[in-house]
Amino acid sequence: MAGVTPSFGGLRVLALESRRAPEIGTLIRNSGGEPLVAPALREVPLESNAEALAFDEALRRGEVDVVIFLTGVGTRALVSVVERTGSRDSFLTALRRTKVVVRGPKPMAALRELDVPVWLAVPEPNTWRELLAALDAKASEQPLAGARVAVQEYGVSNADLLDGLRTRGAQVTRVPVYRWALPEDIEPLKAAVSAVARGDVDVVMFTTATQVVHLLQVAQDMNLQAAVLKGLMRMVIASIGPTTSEELQRHGLAADREPSHPKMGLLVREAAERARELLRAKNVAR
Repeated sequence: MAGVTPSFGGLRVLALESRRAPEIGTLIRNSGGEPLVAPALREVPLESNAEALAFDEALRRGEVDVVIFLTGVGTRALVSVVERTGSRDSFLTALRRTKVVVRGPKPMAALRELDVPVWLAVPEPNTWRELLAALDAKASEQPLAGARVAVQEYGVSNADLLDGLRTRGAQVTRVPVYRWALPEDIEPLKAAVSAVARGDVDVVMFTTATQVVHLLQVAQDMNLQAAVLKGLMRMVIASIGPTTSEELQRHGLAADREPSHPKMGLLVREAAERARELLRAKNVAR
């Protein structure tokens, strides 16, 4: 019925969000769910920023043709690294004369704040596939064959993206700025692992691929990986988008729900709309 607010109807909903943990807990509760929020990661600056500083020098020497920014946090972190050397202005000047590619709205916003024009914005759902396709469509303007391409990385390298660029003849330079680590306090995550293994959770929401990796890593450390995988298969799995869904697939799991746009509020709302129906269907299938 029109005007009916989507509701989880009391289902127990696990979220693994870190930075926005209070917000997603409130969203789940306001959507009729019983939230269990267990942060699954933290961002840790790399101990050595050698790659970032080498990129800065190459950029200022005019030795980079295309720069690909994958995350807003990583974009800002890269500028912070460069600032420590006192070369922020020359770095931004060099960036402005380089073809800049952004994977989504967050790096776009970060670059807008820095007054750096964007040559190419990758369309949704912003995966490596759309990124490569967008670059292919601009090949007449900037062929990848022989191009010197720098990729700002976040956490784990995207092998598919790097391989795709190299296959097209690009000279690829990785620019890692930070990595993902487990939270300093993993007790909430361990409690979530135990709850999933016991079958005490109905819905799980993944907002990054790394949350999948870390949940299963902790499960393995607790000798509960098989039980957790079995538990996840019985639950409704909501994924923020294709990149996260691909990580789930690597572990034999399928996302039951992806939002119409990769936003946390929509993820919760659209999962609430169908969670009970999807859970009933899984119970019948068993």
